[in-house]
Amino acid sequence: MKNGCLLLILTSLLFVYPFITHANENKLSLTSPDFSNGGFIPSEYTCDGKNINPQLVIKNVPKGTKSLVLIIEDPDAPSGVWIHWLLWNIKPTVKIIKHGEAPSGAVSGINDFGNHGYGGPCPPWGTHRYLFKLFALDTILNIKTDAKKQDIENAMKSHIISHAELIGLYKKK
Repeated sequence: MKNGCLLLILTSLLFVYPFITHANENKLSLTSPDFSNGGFIPSEYTCDGKNINPQLVIKNVPKGTKSLVLIIEDPDAPSGVWIHWLLWNIKPTVKIIKHGEAPSGAVSGINDFGNHGYGGPCPPWGTHRYLFKLFALDTILNIKTDAKKQDIENAMKSHIISHAELIGLYKKK
């Protein structure tokens, strides 16, 4: 009986595994050739370097996506979550966000440095995590360019089709 159950379980796994693997391959993904998920962000992309955004690679944007949103934040900041970049209305056809550039047509909100655009990691002490959050939406956001994170989250609340996250680490030199 035990051998029969084990055989049934193994046969089931062999049948189901390709479908599980295939489903994960089709999930929205965000990666960077500059650092691995959970790895350290090179200083070039921080306040210790050129302070430009790293290259980001977007894959598997779901059908029906009208726009993408990118939020980069530091949840370890002493004053609470610190926003490094708010970028919305990224065209769903964008596959690469190049070094130091926002994609054409995308809108940058105000980060917690008080500027539009990217502000690199610059932790006051210790190693901080930087969450690169990508959202696929079924709409184009109609919000002002002085929008903050809360405004963007409210606007996209019922429009998220999928999301992906890339985590980078940084410790100031």
